[in-house]
Amino acid sequence: MLHRSSLRSSFAVRSAYALAGAGIVAFGLLGCQKTTSAQPGSAPSAAQPAASLTQTLPAPNAQPSPPLVAGLPDFTPLVDRVGPSVVNIRVMEKVRRSPLGPGGVDPMEELLRRFFGLTPDQMPRRNQPQPDSNNERPAGVGSGFIVSSDGYVMTNAHVVDEADSLIVTLTDKREFRGKVVGKDKRTDVAVVKIEAQGLPVVKPGSVGTLKVGQWVLAIGSPFGLDNTVTAGIVSAMQRDTGEYLPFIQTDVAVNPGNSGGPLINMAGEVVGINSQIYSRSGGFMGISFAIPIDEAMRVAEQLRTTGSVTRGRIGVQIAPVEKEVGESLGLSGQQGALVRSVEPGTPAEKAGVQPGDIITKVDGKTIERTSDLPRMVGETKPGTQVTLSVLRNGANRDIPVTVAKAEDDAQPRPLSGQGGSSAPDAAASANALGLQVVDLSAPQRQQLRVQGGVLVRSVAPGSRAANAGLQEGDVILALGNQQVQNVAEFNSAVSKLPANRPATVLIHRDGGAQYGIIRP
Repeated sequence: MLHRSSLRSSFAVRSAYALAGAGIVAFGLLGCQKTTSAQPGSAPSAAQPAASLTQTLPAPNAQPSPPLVAGLPDFTPLVDRVGPSVVNIRVMEKVRRSPLGPGGVDPMEELLRRFFGLTPDQMPRRNQPQPDSNNERPAGVGSGFIVSSDGYVMTNAHVVDEADSLIVTLTDKREFRGKVVGKDKRTDVAVVKIEAQGLPVVKPGSVGTLKVGQWVLAIGSPFGLDNTVTAGIVSAMQRDTGEYLPFIQTDVAVNPGNSGGPLINMAGEVVGINSQIYSRSGGFMGISFAIPIDEAMRVAEQLRTTGSVTRGRIGVQIAPVEKEVGESLGLSGQQGALVRSVEPGTPAEKAGVQPGDIITKVDGKTIERTSDLPRMVGETKPGTQVTLSVLRNGANRDIPVTVAKAEDDAQPRPLSGQGGSSAPDAAASANALGLQVVDLSAPQRQQLRVQGGVLVRSVAPGSRAANAGLQEGDVILALGNQQVQNVAEFNSAVSKLPANRPATVLIHRDGGAQYGIIRP
């Protein structure tokens, strides 16, 4: 069947951030051989049943094996060291006075509507609700930790987002007004400054030495409960939830209000920022995610110095490579990133990157998972030239690309007329796959930014093409690692398909390229 790809993960995540006065909303979509003993006295023969399991196992060790793990750790030294560096962050909002009357209806607008028949667009503009500078109210609570003795605090971007003001509380109950120095929504990292000196600071650790099964601690303010300590183990590393960074997955209890707090290893070092949870109820369900501290510190350093983060980009929209597609193309598992589309005027287009290319390396570094590509490119300084190793139509090639400064990604445009063609029906060509295809018109090629391909006019029910998930309106760019420019080349590629093994088909659909599998 044709594979649809998405960078989003199949499980839901929730920010561990408590909104004051709001209830917790449930969310998330989620998912022997029988042995026979020989009869006494019987002679062994090839037809004799196999020996029993107890006869084949080695004799038990008379001495018990030493335990691999003994006892439970004492976390008090870690809490004593790191606890004073963890802060509570209260988000405050201005109370706004509204000119609306009872029921939330503006009395002036109601008068104009009833007696003069004015529509909302015709009504005069009135002043918007203004904040009352003398009145603030809590809007949420989160956590953070001090990274410099002069008052720089790291937390999550979603904790301080849209806050009118911040109140940062230390473990000794001192309170400070906090100022947001910078925030980066892509990594969910923010830096807050308080005016204080001689503060206790955390020690950053190395994520590279963190292993699955190791004990870790979280300190934060779940549900506003300051300085709460929870413990657990690292459940997984490099967990891709569809965000910019691969997360550390733990079973440490993290709840709304823990956001921005530190994840601590047994050496008392911060290895992550608690950021998200998986939940169907809004509360902790045994799975939480932390931002790796090495990535977070790189972002925080830019936020401290410039107030923003500068990233590189090459201008491609990508998707994962499905395992079966990767194996058909000779890749190891789901290695690489599939280029779904190339944005006009970007470095990738100028360098010759095409939809359907699979980028396998950046400057010799292998892309093990799709999210590696935006991270590698994003960490590259704009103006730097990198070499992309690309798999195209079964052949490897290296493409030099000059990285540009990242901006908002453009949305792909649908192909006008896709799903139909101005060509006469007689131009459609039927083939052994059960497809009728026609050549693309020049305007369609220009809009798709492709050099060739054929447009699918119809798919026969029950055919090999239908079983592969091909649909009317798809544009076939390559078949069996052979690029097709027109109907003649497509039919030639069909005739060369192997009779006894699957073959890949590269199509353009919904504004991007994707692969499918044509089975024997």
